[in-house]
Amino acid sequence: MPKTLTKLTAAAFAIALALPAQAQEEMGLDSVVATVNGQEITLGNMLVIRSTLPDQYQQLGDEVLWDGILDQLVQQAVLAQDEQAEETKLVTLSLENERRALMAAEVIKTVAQAALTDEAVQAAYDADYAGSDLGTEFNASHILVETEDEAKALVEELEGGADFAELAKEKSTGPSGPNGGELGWFGAGMMVAPFEEAVKEMEPGAISAPVETQFGWHVIKLNETRDKEAPALDSVREEIELKLQQEAVQSYIDEKLAAADVTRMDKSEADVSVLSNTQLLED
Repeated sequence: MPKTLTKLTAAAFAIALALPAQAQEEMGLDSVVATVNGQEITLGNMLVIRSTLPDQYQQLGDEVLWDGILDQLVQQAVLAQDEQAEETKLVTLSLENERRALMAAEVIKTVAQAALTDEAVQAAYDADYAGSDLGTEFNASHILVETEDEAKALVEELEGGADFAELAKEKSTGPSGPNGGELGWFGAGMMVAPFEEAVKEMEPGAISAPVETQFGWHVIKLNETRDKEAPALDSVREEIELKLQQEAVQSYIDEKLAAADVTRMDKSEADVSVLSNTQLLED
């Protein structure tokens, strides 16, 4: 075969190979992926289902999802064309509700996204944490026993010079006993109320009088305290962003409701039991 012809053949073959890829790139929402008795199913129809799949299906590959989604749409089209299919009151009203809900969701999405700027997140973080008194954290140890008398006896031993950690290992019935009673650092709300209140009244190095909780009797040693530090922005960013979005959306809804001309039937004028009469949808 002449070299020129060989080169032309190779070029044509390369172009032919490239065409499917080019066609895929040019697919849009209106691209027809199937027809059912002349009714078109488009890529847009598939994408809507793809975007609303539950999380466990979102992770499946497009190769798998393509057939499953297209099969579903084809089956729905066949059934919707069936002679038994009809647009009942339930179908009509459901479509109205779904359209309204989808349009509202698009507005919410737009408003929520607009609320998330780096400046807004930083300002919210500063408002919550910068220069604020975030409270005190405590580092304490304890010995847990069953009775008040046992706890009093422990206090006497400690006042006599006994080592707290050794007594905890020997006497404590709590899970921290083998570790010398050490509880590590904790802040407000992390301990039961009687325990927390006792710790708040103590000075570092002090031993408490017996403290009763639902777990038994405690003898507490406050090791040290420190000011609670603000968390890093990245560790609370998701929480801040959610708060910003919720506030922005609610503010927008309130604004729109205030400007809207809304009339509502007074509930006292309605027979509210009709809300359970779903038979109306079948009439």
